[in-house]
Amino acid sequence: MKNSQPYCLMPWIHLHIANHGVAKACCVANIPFGNINQESLAEIWQGEAINSLRQKFLAGKPDKRCAQCIHREAAGGKSIRQETFEKFPDTQIIDNQVNNPIYFDIRFSNVCNFRCRTCWHGASSKWFAEAKILGNNLGQKAIIKNIEDFTDFIKKTGNALLNAQEIYFAGGEPLATEAHYLLLDWLIDNRATNVRLRYNTNFSMLHFKQWDILKLWQHFPKVEVLASIDATEKLGEYIRKEMDWSVILTNREKIRGLSHLDFKISPTVSVLNILHLPDMYLQCLDLKMIETHDFYLNILERPFYYNIQALPLEKKEAVELKYRQFLATNDLSEKIETVFLEILQFMWASDKSNHWAKFLQETKRLDEMRGESIENFII
Repeated sequence: MKNSQPYCLMPWIHLHIANHGVAKACCVANIPFGNINQESLAEIWQGEAINSLRQKFLAGKPDKRCAQCIHREAAGGKSIRQETFEKFPDTQIIDNQVNNPIYFDIRFSNVCNFRCRTCWHGASSKWFAEAKILGNNLGQKAIIKNIEDFTDFIKKTGNALLNAQEIYFAGGEPLATEAHYLLLDWLIDNRATNVRLRYNTNFSMLHFKQWDILKLWQHFPKVEVLASIDATEKLGEYIRKEMDWSVILTNREKIRGLSHLDFKISPTVSVLNILHLPDMYLQCLDLKMIETHDFYLNILERPFYYNIQALPLEKKEAVELKYRQFLATNDLSEKIETVFLEILQFMWASDKSNHWAKFLQETKRLDEMRGESIENFII
């Protein structure tokens, strides 16, 4: 007997490992199921917490902690929940049968070589010194290991990983994380390479220690690279501290012609870059960095003072005008038009302008620490 479609597929197919090894429903909902450092995969996957969520979703009900997907959909955008249904269209839940996860989101640690303004210490070890000054560090060490023992992790999850359909790597910075390379080596050694690899990476490096990522990727038939680039040139370098635009261009050339590799630009949409995004899209097309549809946006929710809904009315009106002119004067695909219209819909869906003063305050503090000035850029 096949059950009706659940509200969300995640608790039947997806394992997300977050800070300190906590297993959660996904990367945007704070719904913990257990801890991979302390429990077996079976204990987490058949536990009371995840089964309770499954029952709720089978009844067609969201959990209150699913707020980010709910808000995104209400604002006209596409949520991770919706994307998952699109990505795994053949998934069927029969008599509430639960198999091993097939979709992994593994964050081995917070190791990162960038200090992006919209990030924090929990997702970037490079942030630690500044986070301590700002009082928002997560613990007293720069590096936070989410998976304490790689060998133990493989013992617990290896059988499931051998049959995974997708493994998603994100930050920290996966291409600066040793355990990520150990996992690729393990998959290759175990002939488990018929899996889709998907990356959210700052795209600043293609070599790490003894590993050449392009040689490793040759073993996998499908690799998707989402390059976390919020803006081009100096504005991009301001938002993502340690980014070098020339390195991004060089690395893009190095992967050109690799037919199994799907490259996209994936900006985090915030108050810092919202006005720049139309120009960025056209520039990336002109530089042949992307094809017309290879622009995947991540609209930032928190902290609220970076959320585009925090823009004052006159700044929202300026964004609206620029986007409408951009849409009217360029021959864009329906998909890309929809992407930019979703940004506008989300921006107007709520008034969080009470956070604008906080944005100015925090930006000034960080500018002073870094010897930079936002006045050099258009907001």
